[in-house]
Amino acid sequence: MPLLDALARFNDAHPWSHNTHYHPWLMRRLPPRFDRALDVGCGAGDLVRLLATRATHVYGIDSDERIIGKARELTGPGLPVTLSVADGLSYDEGAPYDVITCVAVLHHLPLTETLTRFRDRLASGGTLVIVGVAQEDTRLQQLLGLVSVPLNLINGWVKNRGRRVAETPVAMTAVTRNPDVPYTEILREARRVLPGARLRRRLFWRYTLVWKKVRGDVDSVSL
Repeated sequence: MPLLDALARFNDAHPWSHNTHYHPWLMRRLPPRFDRALDVGCGAGDLVRLLATRATHVYGIDSDERIIGKARELTGPGLPVTLSVADGLSYDEGAPYDVITCVAVLHHLPLTETLTRFRDRLASGGTLVIVGVAQEDTRLQQLLGLVSVPLNLINGWVKNRGRRVAETPVAMTAVTRNPDVPYTEILREARRVLPGARLRRRLFWRYTLVWKKVRGDVDSVSL
């Protein structure tokens, strides 16, 4: 359709990362200081470098060797960071973790197995924060998606100061795929595996999940 093609051309000329947009929100859900953090699907390492301002050590993993190479270039020496080509279902260096983050990656992985893995690798008192994407399967989600379209254009224009961008930002070059799990299913399964988890549908085709593991009680939360 001509309108959709025009929107796509505008977004390509004025790109901005929906995932990076949620980094400040995510950081506000974390303690001022913590020991070990794991960022699953770290991409170019933007969030890893933010976490490193508060953590004793951050482990960033991604299955894409190329993007991990970019993350290493951008991170450089001196930060308490380990970047590895690894799978979120098998990696456990430095575990258990006081913080686990996962931004726009959960839909690449088996839902129940991954949530269970995160729960088991989180230290007592630790915090899990997920920013995810899902299929829209309710009218509210569809409405948020429609509202996001004009806001997406405005944000792209403002963040790029009206200028066309010749090259896609590194953070937006990671491998992507469309979500195939409905949000209501994610909501149901997350609440089963992580009792008390807080989930909320957001703008820009995202949802958020926050879960805190109460000290000494793997099946309870305190938010």
